[in-house]
Amino acid sequence: MKKIINDVDLIIDQMIDGLLKANGEILERLEDSTVVARKGPAREGKVGIISGGGSGHEPAHAGYVGEGMLDCAICGSIFTSPTPDQILKAIEKADSGSGVFMVIKNYQGDVMNFEIAQEMAEMQDIKVDSIIVRDDIAIENYEDRRGVAGTIFVHKVLGAMAEEGKSLEEIKAKAEEIVQNIKTIGLATKPCTNPNDGKESFSLEEDEIEMGIGIHGEEGIKKEKIQSADTMSKEMVDRLLEEIPKDKKDYALMVNGMGQTTEMELYLVNNFVSDYLKENSLDIKRTYVGNYMTSMDMAGFSLTLFAVDDQILKYLDREVKVGRR
Repeated sequence: MKKIINDVDLIIDQMIDGLLKANGEILERLEDSTVVARKGPAREGKVGIISGGGSGHEPAHAGYVGEGMLDCAICGSIFTSPTPDQILKAIEKADSGSGVFMVIKNYQGDVMNFEIAQEMAEMQDIKVDSIIVRDDIAIENYEDRRGVAGTIFVHKVLGAMAEEGKSLEEIKAKAEEIVQNIKTIGLATKPCTNPNDGKESFSLEEDEIEMGIGIHGEEGIKKEKIQSADTMSKEMVDRLLEEIPKDKKDYALMVNGMGQTTEMELYLVNNFVSDYLKENSLDIKRTYVGNYMTSMDMAGFSLTLFAVDDQILKYLDREVKVGRR
């Protein structure tokens, strides 16, 4: 294993400290925690928006803390949910009296620990609500679907709503609406290596790819021989087209790198995908290309389609002030 690290046990702490040293004017770390927060007290009257999960997905989630997006992000150990007490610290920090909304990716540990933290916060009379993101179409049963790159769209829309002063109830209603309209599928050309054990998450031959992988190195739905970028992208888009709402034609597209994929490759994928979606009568209103939700050093990419309207586009376009990356 070749990793640029010091002590495996110090990776998360040193990563957070490095982030803060680059962004100390807007971010802070809560005492005795792995919580990255917007600097200063919560703004009176504003609903707090928090998220988090295991580390290893950078820039998610601490990279999205700031004006217009998250108020706090809780950084668990690598690919491991943060504990309820850490999540509670974030809830307490983000609360200004109008409540706190939690964006949770659909993993058993995340769901359980965030819900426990919610119960603990409600015992302190803090209003808390949440949404579980299930955008990964590689899982057939919707309730079992993982939260992956589409989670970033949820952060962006709800963060903009909170910044504009929308209520906890309004944010909950919009969250329930948009998670139904966000669909993602990923592909890996190389597995990731977790520094905790130095092992690759799954095995691939030199000429193989894995379709439908998860962001924690979970195996996908099939292995197959690597093909041209256009051929692999077409299969992924075809799978997405089967899932998206049939009555909606306006979309935001995210071409997301898994950690080790070059921007050259991502833009090459986008070149085909944009044209192919147009051929299928979809109007791509916004396109985002880059590393938004990674999986350590995995090579590959994911595609996300998000059905949008004029209101959602306004939220996507709202300026944010998050950490420099």
